Amino acid sequence: MRKVVTLFLVCIVCGFFAKTCLYTVNEREYALVFMLGELKEVISKPGLHFKLPSPLQNVVYLDNRILTIDTPTADLVQTSEKKNLMIDSYVKWRINNPRLYWVSFQGSERAAEDRVSSLMRDVLNQAVNRRTVNDITSRDRAKAMAEISEALQKRVEGLGIEVVDVRLKRVDFTPEISESVYRRMEAERKRVASEERSKGAAEAEKIKADADRQRTVILADAYKDAQQIKGSGDAKANEVYANAFGRDPEFAKFYRSLDAYRSSFSKPTDMMVVDPSSEFFDYLKNSKGEKN
Repeated sequence: MRKVVTLFLVCIVCGFFAKTCLYTVNEREYALVFMLGELKEVISKPGLHFKLPSPLQNVVYLDNRILTIDTPTADLVQTSEKKNLMIDSYVKWRINNPRLYWVSFQGSERAAEDRVSSLMRDVLNQAVNRRTVNDITSRDRAKAMAEISEALQKRVEGLGIEVVDVRLKRVDFTPEISESVYRRMEAERKRVASEERSKGAAEAEKIKADADRQRTVILADAYKDAQQIKGSGDAKANEVYANAFGRDPEFAKFYRSLDAYRSSFSKPTDMMVVDPSSEFFDYLKNSKGEKN
């Protein structure tokens, strides 16, 4: 019975020792070991560690992950043109020196966020004040974010904080300048559209002129070829006629007279006023088709 009681007491003592003298650190946190209120050691390596029992030593844990400060409201910032912008931003930060961080904020994450937010507003104002609306909204935005991040890092170096990233989520115009900006944007789009229409009209005229030129050239070439073919055909026809008429001159005269009759009386209403004794009717007077 006495052995059982002794074993039980030993288990209690061991449990108390384990509870008060052993502690664990995971990969997502730092452990700060204090002795009688004074910071003695910073543990960043995960695992099981030993300390003296409380109140001689106690442990405070700090988050070593990347944290985010996302401002609930946009900041009103003025550009170099004296125009107001509403800028919504966020900061990614982490603790890189737990000892300095503890000295600066006593481990309070809320106090650290308030300090970083205040410094962020200061460097944001300085970066935007040197730039125009166009710079901060488009052309120079990436450079401005890099400049803000670098300036903010210099401000927090002595606080045990590292700035991982700074982003401008949204940049809006204040109501008093939104209308004028939209009008300017509309005018710019209209100007670009007018330029594009002018370019299109000029290109259309160029294409039309080229098409007309090609049409004229094609028609001229076709007319030339047609005249050459017609001339060649007429020459061959004349040659055939000449050969045929040379064999029988009387038939040639008869044939030409018939051609003249056909041309003169091609329509029922055609009328001629000539002397009946004219040579024009010589072949009509002779039923045998001979000239009188």
